[in-house]
Amino acid sequence: MNPDFEKLAARAAPTIFVVLWSTGFIATKYALHGAEPLTYLAIRMAFVVGLMAIIAAIARPQWPDRIGIAHSVAAGILVHGFYLGGTAVAIAHSIPAGLSALIPGLQPILTSTLANRWFGERVTPLQWGGLLLGLAGVVLILHNRPMSGEAGWGWLASGVSLVSITLGTLYQRRYCSKIDWRAGNLVQYIAVAIFFAAGAWLFESNAVQWTGEFVLALIWLAVVLSIGSIGLLYWLIRRSAATSVASLFYLVPAVTAIMAYVLFGERLDNVAIAGMVACAAAVFLVNRRIRA
Repeated sequence: MNPDFEKLAARAAPTIFVVLWSTGFIATKYALHGAEPLTYLAIRMAFVVGLMAIIAAIARPQWPDRIGIAHSVAAGILVHGFYLGGTAVAIAHSIPAGLSALIPGLQPILTSTLANRWFGERVTPLQWGGLLLGLAGVVLILHNRPMSGEAGWGWLASGVSLVSITLGTLYQRRYCSKIDWRAGNLVQYIAVAIFFAAGAWLFESNAVQWTGEFVLALIWLAVVLSIGSIGLLYWLIRRSAATSVASLFYLVPAVTAIMAYVLFGERLDNVAIAGMVACAAAVFLVNRRIRA
């Protein structure tokens, strides 16, 4: 690969990832108009498995051994299963999409704490300051937004999403970083498709309204999110420290707020804008390299 192109791609990747990841909350809200959360996710993952199978058949990647397959299944259930399932269930239980965007906004604090102990990654005082600044920015962005929702399942699902995406990101970095992404992702999506199909069969009616809105949201979530942004996330995980990758999630609530403003006319006041600036500053601080 051309070195200049590789440098440009490395610089653009975080921005592209944040934008793509943020669209997931908006598209999920549209998709849930046509199906219950686990049913929609089972359909989405079945579609993704087909796409990844085509990619794997063309690329013919090296397949992981039994231990690698087991690690891929575990990472997939965490990154896709409980995280996506929790987010979809939360939105379906009337938790606002803006609040669901807060979940990855809280992830860096938990990720940094665990990475510090699990990987031995040193988190500098300046980076800790950036993480706290980002947390404050998230709070500002979501101030005065609707925080109501059905108590119980919705809030529990939100908490499960936060923990699972954090653990899944760390698990992926530690155990799956050397597995070819095409083979590893196919294994993960097969496991998750079975996971969601079983959940939908046990707990939902499986009714689907195949409207244009549902189909378009499904295609976007399957192709752009599950193939594009997840592949980009794993690429970033392989290249960067866990804390630096996690800090990008601080930007997701800000980008989601802008999208919600454009699409749904949600208010974007000066306090929320100040929160976005704080989030951007936090990402800069967390990713800053301290030179001796």
